[in-house]
Amino acid sequence: MVQREKNVVNEQEIELIIGNSNSNFSGVTSTMLQVLSHEQSLINLRVMGKHHLPDESLSISFWQVANLSTKPLPKGKFRIFHARRVDEMIQALLLKYVFRVKLKIVFSSAAQRYRSGFTLWLTDRMDAVLAMCKASASYLHRKPDAIIYHGVKTDIYLPATDKSKAWQSLGLLPENSAKGKKGIAILGRVRKQKGVHLFVESCIDILKDRPDYTAVIVGSISSSNESFVNELQSKIDQAGLTERIVFAGEQNFADIPKIFSSLSLVVALSENEGFGLTILEAMSSGAAVLASEAGAWPEVVRQGVDGYVVPINDLDAVTEKMSLLLADEEKLMQMGRDGRERVLEHYSVEREAKELVTFFRSLM
Repeated sequence: MVQREKNVVNEQEIELIIGNSNSNFSGVTSTMLQVLSHEQSLINLRVMGKHHLPDESLSISFWQVANLSTKPLPKGKFRIFHARRVDEMIQALLLKYVFRVKLKIVFSSAAQRYRSGFTLWLTDRMDAVLAMCKASASYLHRKPDAIIYHGVKTDIYLPATDKSKAWQSLGLLPENSAKGKKGIAILGRVRKQKGVHLFVESCIDILKDRPDYTAVIVGSISSSNESFVNELQSKIDQAGLTERIVFAGEQNFADIPKIFSSLSLVVALSENEGFGLTILEAMSSGAAVLASEAGAWPEVVRQGVDGYVVPINDLDAVTEKMSLLLADEEKLMQMGRDGRERVLEHYSVEREAKELVTFFRSLM
């Protein structure tokens, strides 16, 4: 197919409709937006819903999609509706069976949990189901038609040429704080389910003997988690590490790639994840990683090559592996380089977009 000028697509030509039903910005939203920028050049598409779109001219309403029943594609081809959420499956089924739009519906599942009976009923009515990793595939009650791993924007998540210099100039910490020469971090909403307490307690145990490193916790703190954070802050203060283990709060989304690029080690210790892009973003940015066995992380991280994967909620294992990682700076840097190469080869968003569009075209 010849690449079209951006957005020069009339309704008659629309081949792919992408669900976008959630007004809240979530991991699913982030994934959709990242891959969308590359799908645009591969297939004629529209997004059903304006939420968070960088270009609202890409959006189409439910009623405009319903009207496509009178504007079929040539040669009897099917349009594809890509749903990532339960309500998007419902919308797609209404369009197909009530409004008679000639659709094939594809549902992508990243969740690692068993679904409700209603969700299973909906899933049975999909024309195809995709899993985002082997772990999420194991929770589906029907065999997925394909496994297509998520990818990240490797041209945005780039390693800094000099991580120490990048860390020093980051401006993430207060002016007068002891930044150390290198940074390690855990990123995401600050709560127990994300394993933040494991990160903090391991850092308290390790950083006393590692003066070159400063640890930051990047992410929003809800009112319901303030007591959890206060308890951790007390432990940090009692250990005399107030300037070395810092809650940095929520950061501007546009600044996240710059933060990743400056880090030597990124830690992700969730109890449960859908896929978990944090580790891919870190590896793409040239950081070594320490992850729990949640999400796709055991499938992505090569043990002892890109970093380590540890059992969920295992403080001793976290402390052991973090200590091992920080003990050998050259090996830590090599893990970051190896992780970057792995993402370039297997987990770019360009690869994800191509695999999705190839699959969609096989159904049309």
